[in-house]
Amino acid sequence: MKLVKSLLLGSAAGLIAVGGAQAADLPVKAKAVEYVKICSLYGAGFYYIPGTDTCIKLGGYLRAEVGLNTNSIYDSQRTSPASGRNRLSNYYTMRAREDLNIDTRTATEYGVVRTFFDATFSWTTGGYQGTGSGFGGTAYTGTLALNNAGASPALVGSSINPTDGGTSGGALGVYYAFIQFAGFTMGKAVSQFDAPWTNYPGNNFDGLVGGSGTVTGVNQFTYTADFGQGVTAAFSAEDATAYYQAGNLNVSSAAGAAAIAGLTTGALGANAIGGSRSPNLVGMVRVDQAWGLFQASVAAHDNHVAYYGPTEITGHPDDKWGWAVQLALSIKNIPTGAGDVINISGVYTDGATRYNFQNLAGGSYLMYGNSGVAYQSVAAVTAPDTTFVTGGSQESVKTWGFRGAYTHNWDPYWNTAIYGAYAQAQFGGGTKTFLCGAGGVFSSVAGVTSCNPDFNIGQIGLITRWTPVKNLTFSGDFTWTHVDQKYAGVVAAGANFPVAKPAATYELKDQDSFTLLLRAQRNW
Repeated sequence: MKLVKSLLLGSAAGLIAVGGAQAADLPVKAKAVEYVKICSLYGAGFYYIPGTDTCIKLGGYLRAEVGLNTNSIYDSQRTSPASGRNRLSNYYTMRAREDLNIDTRTATEYGVVRTFFDATFSWTTGGYQGTGSGFGGTAYTGTLALNNAGASPALVGSSINPTDGGTSGGALGVYYAFIQFAGFTMGKAVSQFDAPWTNYPGNNFDGLVGGSGTVTGVNQFTYTADFGQGVTAAFSAEDATAYYQAGNLNVSSAAGAAAIAGLTTGALGANAIGGSRSPNLVGMVRVDQAWGLFQASVAAHDNHVAYYGPTEITGHPDDKWGWAVQLALSIKNIPTGAGDVINISGVYTDGATRYNFQNLAGGSYLMYGNSGVAYQSVAAVTAPDTTFVTGGSQESVKTWGFRGAYTHNWDPYWNTAIYGAYAQAQFGGGTKTFLCGAGGVFSSVAGVTSCNPDFNIGQIGLITRWTPVKNLTFSGDFTWTHVDQKYAGVVAAGANFPVAKPAATYELKDQDSFTLLLRAQRNW
């Protein structure tokens, strides 16, 4: 039996050896190597995704910057804690940011199918607000990672010390994520209402008033028609939530003891925005030519309020549609130099305030300053979409504004832009009577000598950029913001703990803010 097993095993081994030798002698067909090929259909930087007819381009930038005299990298001293202008206010705020965008395009019988995605990864200096504790406690206002697992909870209002946790925290922002096909744009993109330069006619400063600006994108469903010769038109349904809701305020809550808070913190009433009912409806016509461009935009915005009180049996006002119109003009190839450009736009809104006081600028300003007749001075103003009183109808807030810039190229490496903006907010007659008429809740406050919730914002700035090598730019951007409020007098106000302001007398007075933004940016 053992002999039989030995013979069988030996025979099998021999066959395997012979078979292996024969296989080794056969020619083997090498697998084809798929090289990345340049795609020249859509401009520089595109490549074919191996094995497909889709072209892809990766891009982005890395940015390092510091904002001086602000608690925000991009804005003025308009909110807490910067607005307190005391030991809680930052002298500087720093940020590092990486932007990544992915552009894909595929030619089809219906035209090009395009997808575009853009996201930012940022680390930004936070600040500290007062908590109102009896021992001067403060709370960090930024985001942190509390452990090496990468958790990054928001610490607004918490008592956590950032030195107790990790240092890997940050923020992710999704700017754009859209599909374009056969004239349609679907997803998160710049609003069709915006001028092509969005918030930036010539500046880096984000907080410019006087026009719309969804530089971080807004969800939309848009159809764009191209008529040739540089003429295009678009109709769009755009998500109103957050980006275009400046507030629907029930000013009845400003009565009584709350009147002082309204005058000194800008709290004109309880915000009563209801659920989403209709997207904003936007139309746009644009003419692009060698000399520049002209664009006209219109928008309709539904103001849908929840209830007069805490439950549905308290009733509610009817919806009120607001609207906005904007004209934008860019003039190129002006005689002052090659590449010089003038960008200007003007806007009017009625119940659609965010098309003037755009999302990054905001519509609320609370700023403190010096006073020769009181403990300190304060300007506290806000611009909602509508106001109403309990039992009454919505009354729209009307605004108008403009912004513009002139950019001059000194040579291929240096350019300077001077820019400015202005915006005005005007409340309806019913709201003014309720707040500031004879026996009004604000005009009746002791010490008030002039009462009017209207206000203006004026801004002017100067930016210089140096590009020593291609795609590497250093810039300095100086901005002055002036808040022109219409109240006057000296009032006794309560404490404002987030900015450590005590109960004292405050003069109602205009305020100014000066900020400087220094930036280094490498595009790729």
